[in-house]
Amino acid sequence: MASYDVVFDIETKKSFDEVGGKSNFDKLGISVVGAHVSEDPSTPLGTGKYYAFEEHEIPQFEKMLQGARRVVGFNIHHFDIPVLQPYIGWSLKNLKTLDLMEDVEKGAGFRISLDNLSETSLGTRKSGDGMQALRWYKEGKIDDIKQYCLKDVELTKALWEYGKKNGHVLFYSRNSSGRVAIPVSWGKMESNLDAYSQTSLF
Repeated sequence: MASYDVVFDIETKKSFDEVGGKSNFDKLGISVVGAHVSEDPSTPLGTGKYYAFEEHEIPQFEKMLQGARRVVGFNIHHFDIPVLQPYIGWSLKNLKTLDLMEDVEKGAGFRISLDNLSETSLGTRKSGDGMQALRWYKEGKIDDIKQYCLKDVELTKALWEYGKKNGHVLFYSRNSSGRVAIPVSWGKMESNLDAYSQTSLF
């Protein structure tokens, strides 16, 4: 029985503008997949580690996903998983997933960026932005993309752990001119895998 968690993030080769719109996930292409695997001896590639996979290494990431008990990310339901699906030989809808952005949006009533949440909750920010990662790909700077992507994975993992421990996450609200707490139930979900959705995509 699988007993490890995967937190992941994807960087693409192209933007939606370059592929004709936000419905063309299959045309974006993957430059890097960043992932963290929790500690468990059954993990195929190692335990408690970060990984950065280039496009030709995605079959290794696929094996990692096949053994995961749950998969966590930020906006994975409506970006990362649809982008990844063309590379995978089985339906990713079968995964047990938690989309932190989607969950926070339900509590707040609007979308909040990973940068805002991580800076306010954790005191640390993203190392760049997605447009910079696209420029790096065009310049052949794959190592820079890996570092950026893994930083996003690190922040996503830390935000998830913060929410599990504290029962809320924080964001900075211009309207309130300060920090606002959004309740999350991620800690209660630890003992109930059925609370993790099977992905609702596309």
